Amino acid sequence: MTERLSARETVALLTDDFTELPYPARESKPDGPLAWQGYDASRARAADRTGESESVICGTATVAGTRAVLLAFEFGFLGGSLGESTGDRLEAAYTYAREHRLPVVPLVATGGSRMQEGMIALTQLQRVARQSALTREAGLPQIAVLRDPTTGGGWATLGAGADVILALPGAQVGFAGSRVRPPDADPAAYTAEAQVAAGAADALVRPEELRETLGRWLRLLTTPWAGQAPVPAALGAVAGLPVSGQEAGPGAEAGLPVTGREAVRRARSPRRPRAAAYLDAYFTHRLAICGDRCGGTDAGMLCGFGEREGRTVAYAAQAGTATRPAGYRTAARLIRLAGRLGIPVLTLVDTPGAANDAEAERQGAGAAIADLFGAVASARTPLTTLLIGEGGSGGALALAAPGDTWATPDSYFSVIAPESAAAILKRPPEETGSTADQLRLRPQDLAELGLIRTSRTV
Repeated sequence: MTERLSARETVALLTDDFTELPYPARESKPDGPLAWQGYDASRARAADRTGESESVICGTATVAGTRAVLLAFEFGFLGGSLGESTGDRLEAAYTYAREHRLPVVPLVATGGSRMQEGMIALTQLQRVARQSALTREAGLPQIAVLRDPTTGGGWATLGAGADVILALPGAQVGFAGSRVRPPDADPAAYTAEAQVAAGAADALVRPEELRETLGRWLRLLTTPWAGQAPVPAALGAVAGLPVSGQEAGPGAEAGLPVTGREAVRRARSPRRPRAAAYLDAYFTHRLAICGDRCGGTDAGMLCGFGEREGRTVAYAAQAGTATRPAGYRTAARLIRLAGRLGIPVLTLVDTPGAANDAEAERQGAGAAIADLFGAVASARTPLTTLLIGEGGSGGALALAAPGDTWATPDSYFSVIAPESAAAILKRPPEETGSTADQLRLRPQDLAELGLIRTSRTV
């Protein structure tokens, strides 16, 4: 387990210029709003032990070059619990962030709401949720760091409600704290590692890497590329990879496919470049988001943000496998987040289609694909798509930008795979090739039909 650090020790890991914000004054009643006997004495002991007057400290700081508002919880002060004064501080800090257009970084370590203030403490979660929502609407990023422990309402608002969620290895993370779980609960489920595996958090970050990693995230989410992401032709040129109508690069076959059968064979070839190669060539560096925030992940859908020429482009890329429901939901999450932050999106299409097994149906395949279609249709920033391999039916089309989709020579797009089309039409297997030709699925067919771009007026 990671060593449990105080609020100020955690801040010191990230920055050398932390400046606390002024805190709102509140007239306190003896032993708090519920007159809970001994509450004042408990607060006094907590203050003596930690040197803090409340469970959170808020201030501004520069993290690896980017200015932000930090909200650092002090677990040593009554378990980092949220009370009315905690809510005052958090509300004031969020307001300051919006007024000064600064990203917000909650450094969470809390056991939940403060029992000595009863329902008044619990309703602070509504205050925090509103402040987070207002900050989201203002187009400002929120990046949470989950420390040990992150449980209860603090996890369900400041933590899980952030745009990007980083976690310290070994931290206890979960809605239920250790003292209120069922006696037979598996403790491994309440860890940072489990939350990342379930897609509820994006990445584990060791304390010694936290400043650099958080700094990179802050820079990526606050320096968007202006306008449309570079066209896929530029991507192909940088990567040495082919784009429709150009010469093939390393690992690809030269020229356009002659037949539909050849187009399918080339798209399915293990030799052709895959999504990771395109992304690595396109970006100076990139950071991934993980999971759909509904308990699922899909290794076949790569999503995140990358730097290109000093500016940020978001990406959602299929990696050649049948896309799972969690993959579609993660891509929809990425597109909506990029839209709120004013960041254009590049999508790479490469899938034989949506996963169609029974488990995919139980996980809501249809609803997940519909959600992605909706996210693309209502995108608030420009989308650019490059078809780099298989374009298998609606499971591929859901990720494609209407009117701004491009293709490489090693690709095809079809209403259905030619083998399935032949089976539905009750044709023998030997007619699969002629069926592929009839489907007009080659890149040049798609261009002739007006379904992919071959040029752009700048």
